[in-house]
Amino acid sequence: MPISKLVTEGLESASWIRRMFEAGIQLKQKVGADQVADLSLGNPVLEPPPEVIERLQQIAADPTPGTHRYMPNAGLPETRQAVASHLAAATGVPYGPDNVVMTVGAGGGLVVLLKSLLDPGDEVVLLAPFFAEYTHYVANFRANSVIVRTDDRFRPDAQAVAEAITPRTRAVIVNSPNNPSGVVYPAEDFAALGAVLDEASERQGRPIALISDEPYREIVYDGVEVPWPVNHYRHSVHVTSFSKDLALPGERIGYVAFNPASEDAVDLWRAMVFGMRALGFVNAPAIQQRLVAGLLDVRVDVAGYAEKRGRLLDALDAGGFDVVRPEGAFYLFPRVPGDGDDVAFVRTCVEERLLVVPGSGFAWPGHVRLAYAVTDRTVDLAVEALARIASA
Repeated sequence: MPISKLVTEGLESASWIRRMFEAGIQLKQKVGADQVADLSLGNPVLEPPPEVIERLQQIAADPTPGTHRYMPNAGLPETRQAVASHLAAATGVPYGPDNVVMTVGAGGGLVVLLKSLLDPGDEVVLLAPFFAEYTHYVANFRANSVIVRTDDRFRPDAQAVAEAITPRTRAVIVNSPNNPSGVVYPAEDFAALGAVLDEASERQGRPIALISDEPYREIVYDGVEVPWPVNHYRHSVHVTSFSKDLALPGERIGYVAFNPASEDAVDLWRAMVFGMRALGFVNAPAIQQRLVAGLLDVRVDVAGYAEKRGRLLDALDAGGFDVVRPEGAFYLFPRVPGDGDDVAFVRTCVEERLLVVPGSGFAWPGHVRLAYAVTDRTVDLAVEALARIASA
């Protein structure tokens, strides 16, 4: 039976990425998976910290009746209180449990949040380069993505954002530390964005939401601190998951938090509670909510990521690649050599048994993304492949 036009269009726009993925499968079947440097996916190689396993065992052994039943759609009250207290301590903003909605990962949180905000024809500003799924999340609600390029260091250009805002603008999505560049936006960038959005919100007579997608907040290097947008703009929304900082990507647990200073915070919270039901998410998983409530200060050790980042940066430098040094996440986003054809360069990489993702998939052609959340063996193979590519 025929599929929807919206899904057909989505499949077509992503088809070349799918072809690269299929090429990787074929390559592994041909030469063996252990001979391929697969840097295509941001799937953390680290195992969860010991505290995660210990707490899971405690929860599994808990005979308390009702442990696995439905709870309020926004999430377990005690978990939301724990998250609110954690955020209040980190930001100085008086979050309460009714400012927090527990979600099925950050992706689920973003989709429900956008349902709560968007009408058909509305616009969402995206700062390129960005996570490829954002455009599909926006299109789900017949809204439009407006793409604004960052500067040559992948930092936001507040003036460009201001020029992109129209009467249909409902939100701006930022992602710092950034996927795919690894760049961390400094506080002055959020201050500039906040000033632009304050002025635009006042002019339009309704707030423009600043949605901060932050699953990599705790994956940073060299003492870098990630600013809190909530300290720079009152209509900010914090979206995150525990996929990266606790190495739990398969568990799909996260949350959305609304700045209590926003006059729309209560309405958005209610809208998300409804949206969870309407979209079929219903609740974030009960066991995972109980798990993360007691682990809000626990993090994976990023030393291994830092070492892999250093080795790949050295290999890129030796090969003459131009790359902005990432301060967070676990990605490198070098410029491709030659004519800047990133898809052709990806095919060259496949020939050398190296799998990377073209920057075109992140609205930034001419670059490729390397994900180093991989094993040491995979980094070894990648370093060797980069040397062969550079010397060709």
